[in-house]
Amino acid sequence: MNPSPLAYWVHNLDPFLIRFHGAFGIRYYGLAYVLGFAGGWLLLHAAARRGRSPLKGDALDDLIFAVVAGVLVGGRLGSVLLYDGWQKFAADPLSLLRVWEGGMASHGGFIGVILALAWFARRRKIPFLQLGDLIVSVVPLGLLFGRIANFINGELWGKPATVPWAVIFLNTGGGPEPRHPSQLYEAALEGALLLAWVQWRFWRTDVIRRQPGRLGGEFLVGYALVRMFGELFREPDASLILGLSRGTFYSVFVLVAGVALVLFTPKTRLAAPPPPP
Repeated sequence: MNPSPLAYWVHNLDPFLIRFHGAFGIRYYGLAYVLGFAGGWLLLHAAARRGRSPLKGDALDDLIFAVVAGVLVGGRLGSVLLYDGWQKFAADPLSLLRVWEGGMASHGGFIGVILALAWFARRRKIPFLQLGDLIVSVVPLGLLFGRIANFINGELWGKPATVPWAVIFLNTGGGPEPRHPSQLYEAALEGALLLAWVQWRFWRTDVIRRQPGRLGGEFLVGYALVRMFGELFREPDASLILGLSRGTFYSVFVLVAGVALVLFTPKTRLAAPPPPP
């Protein structure tokens, strides 16, 4: 016998931290991006101070600016091109600019970051794989905050479930049935778990100098695997491709790229960056 729906928590969180008027205010979704970028900035500057980054000062700030642009542009375009966001875009083209309202695709963000890193690496004449290792050491922090914001927004909910911690997303379109809070599963896996792994590898091993690109490959493999696992509990938010959710389908390509980096990046020890002043 299934428990009564009254035993489950009904999602009623306000997506606004502060609402000034109508739909104008400070949203948790926008705040999540600010916290992710700020936290990444602090971690990367800490790496520079400890002599574990080839970039310092203005060069590092320029890299962070390029990555922020890549995340925002790639994530937003990804939601339109990789998912079903084109339907909303056709009716409201300006929605593409309203990043704070949600509608970002992590796979699109990855593509945007890769292009930003390629541009920066060529401009600064710094090895692309070395920059990639540096950036993936902080990427899961943004994923963690972003998934928590998805839960607060009541979006991207999971499949129907009867687990004791299931949530009813009645007010945000999930219907009266309890569902997996898949956003929190993904926050724990894509965010907290991957962050712990890449930070441990970055700080406690010599992998970033011994085999540039290896840490980036490990992150891609880890992300693809935990994303595909999380998709088992998540209600597909777009039409399927070959019977797979879009998150799973796109993660297959991420997995292949990650495995290639892990297996084929050559071991070539980079010179240690100069010690901090």
